Amino acid sequence: MKSIGKIGILTSGGDCPGLNAAIRGVAKPLQQEGIELLGIQDGFRGLIRNKVIPLGKKETSGLLTVGGTILGTSRVKPNKYPLNEGGYEDRTELAVENYRELGLDGLICIGGGGTQKNAYHLMTHGIENIITLPKTIDNDVYGTDVTFGYDTGMAIACEAIDRLHTTASSHHRCMLVDVMGHNTGWLALGAGLAGGADVILIPEMPFFEEEIISALQRRESQHKRFSIVVVAEGAMSHEEFLFRQDLSKTDWKKRDLKYGEKVTRNLGKLIEQRVGIETRITTLGHLQRGGIPTPRDRLLASRLGTEAADLVLKGKFGYMMAVQKNGFIPVPLADVVGKKKYVTADCGLIRTAKHLDVSMGIPL
Repeated sequence: MKSIGKIGILTSGGDCPGLNAAIRGVAKPLQQEGIELLGIQDGFRGLIRNKVIPLGKKETSGLLTVGGTILGTSRVKPNKYPLNEGGYEDRTELAVENYRELGLDGLICIGGGGTQKNAYHLMTHGIENIITLPKTIDNDVYGTDVTFGYDTGMAIACEAIDRLHTTASSHHRCMLVDVMGHNTGWLALGAGLAGGADVILIPEMPFFEEEIISALQRRESQHKRFSIVVVAEGAMSHEEFLFRQDLSKTDWKKRDLKYGEKVTRNLGKLIEQRVGIETRITTLGHLQRGGIPTPRDRLLASRLGTEAADLVLKGKFGYMMAVQKNGFIPVPLADVVGKKKYVTADCGLIRTAKHLDVSMGIPL
């Protein structure tokens, strides 16, 4: 096996708490072994543009609690590079050429599902020595039980729900809270349960309006002074779900842009009409992705980073370092790409919701 002398590191996709901790986790063990590190700026775009910075001990010190990513990030794909005049161009060959010109012996890619896919694309087009780490507040990366960033995103959303309880109770209102999730329900479900939500709506379980109304009317009959409804990104009614069965994937995505903005607003109006309680809507947006990582995410990102560094030192490439059953294992990247981890009906969190009498907008 060729000795490893120089490794590149990049962060790609949406920003996420814990990215800097992961960079630090990868860097320190490799630095101790005398391996040179280059930080590739702004994700795969930086590899295409050949934008790099050295990652010495000075650059990787003090990163553990810092939010964001010192390397910058983007959603640019090597095979779909956006052009100024419009349209896209495949620049995979340029990315591979720059990798070789930089003298890199391997590449660490830190990101979510899209990053895993882009990394695998490069791995099958000339850059064989790739290792990835799973990050995202959405917790939807296939092949790992948890991603770093999820705990922080959940904590931020939960704190917002906690604060909304007081104003909802004071004014006898129903508060609707929009939560991110990238068309999966992990974030809304976790934050909703931890925050004591009364209704949680997720994409995997298209809701029935009558179920929501019934749950809120029951609370009113029990003289509850407020209700909290958590709505995940991508949540939709059962009627909408059936309508989309005849749509193409492209048409579905186009409809998402218009439909997603209306779900919470329409629900708010319906609740006021049918339940007779004033409603207010809170959209958390990018607040959920910002700020410093929680201690749990710092630890998870650090451990994933050091485990990835260990793979480099062993010369094992082509893997995503994952968490499974409280252990850290390398999962072949080929087994991860093109898949997403969804909430299932037999999920432990769904069982908890059922036992706590939390409505999911469907008959349970």
